Amino acid sequence: MKSSTGRWVSGEDFFNREADLGNLKRQILGRNHVLLSGQRRMEKTSIVRELGRQLEEDGWTFLFVDIEGANCPEDVVANIAQAAYPVRPVAKRIISTMGHWFKDNVEEIGALDFGVRIRAGLDSGNWKRHGEQLFRDCAVQKEPALLAIDELPIFLTRMLSNDGNPNRVEVFLSWMRNVVQSLGEDGPVLMVSGSVGLEPLVRRLGIPDRINHFYPYRLGPWDRATSIKCFESLAENNKLSMENGVAEAVYDALGIGIPHHVQSFFARLRDFLAREEKDRATLQDVDKVYRMELLGPSGQNDLVHYETRLRETFDDQGHTIAMKILAETAIQKKLTPAAIRNLERSYRQIMENAGQLISEVMDILEHDGYLVPSDNVYCFASRLLQDWWEGRFRNHHSPLDLSGDVSASMNVKDE
Repeated sequence: MKSSTGRWVSGEDFFNREADLGNLKRQILGRNHVLLSGQRRMEKTSIVRELGRQLEEDGWTFLFVDIEGANCPEDVVANIAQAAYPVRPVAKRIISTMGHWFKDNVEEIGALDFGVRIRAGLDSGNWKRHGEQLFRDCAVQKEPALLAIDELPIFLTRMLSNDGNPNRVEVFLSWMRNVVQSLGEDGPVLMVSGSVGLEPLVRRLGIPDRINHFYPYRLGPWDRATSIKCFESLAENNKLSMENGVAEAVYDALGIGIPHHVQSFFARLRDFLAREEKDRATLQDVDKVYRMELLGPSGQNDLVHYETRLRETFDDQGHTIAMKILAETAIQKKLTPAAIRNLERSYRQIMENAGQLISEVMDILEHDGYLVPSDNVYCFASRLLQDWWEGRFRNHHSPLDLSGDVSASMNVKDE
């Protein structure tokens, strides 16, 4: 098992997800469409790609499409076509049905040009028709096909924020549902995933039925034993000597077994020992690496993306509320019902739907793995994320006063 940070893994580097793979594979073989969810860095992409690799060995066609950068349905259709380019039978079928956009053989054009040409021929009037044909083309002859679409919620959220029109989200999801249901056995099996939740979005827009054709599957974190076993396996395979309790101390520092964070901790501990010219990891080294590396400047790339995802998920008002909630939870180590009521009372003075908006924000923060309920309060799921959030906002947040007077932090007159 090799140390891996920032990339998807497969084969021998794929650790302890056999049960999840088996469950997902059974659903796909049963031709059930799947909605794969889970918080960031939980190996969703690795699971989808490994599942696709295994299905290809069984004769399936596998297409993986990342639509995080898409802005409209036309982009999504073009991205699917571009992803299909390396699968020659699929690409040839696409050219045969969209041949008026191509004068070349498939071998004479590249993947990027393939997608660009498809996109150039699409507009708001024909993307549905060509998109449906593209779904049909993805199933080659009698071969079954898995079409995996990653970051669907990010795309839908961006499309919503671009013009504020929820009808476009409903139209796209309704079209996708109608296509896969109408094609049935003649179309691909669809798996959609993303690092932010699709369910909270459709609930907020009042269209939860638009995704009721998906089998929901939640990918959770490793438990303590699995996280420790992974860390010990990395140490053994990379010939890293450790004193007793190091792997346990790593898990306790992180507070939750997010696979990427376990891998990242190992890589940074190994590099730290090399710089210090030490041949054995100690408990003191774990503490230093946690404070200086994971929470320090070199660890910012891993953590700042959580804040970036929030900005992509919420509008300005929702983002501000989410940041206040997370800062309060990190600094106070919990978010109490009284703190939520105080926040709502303050915002009621500047917006009528304060309670609804705060409830929607909490729904997303819980669904996406930032906060978890515990004994009538909310806490961070990840100690690493809590400690980073506390350090990031300690000097920029006025704690919500449990007496109810939060006017100073909101700069509004209390009612």
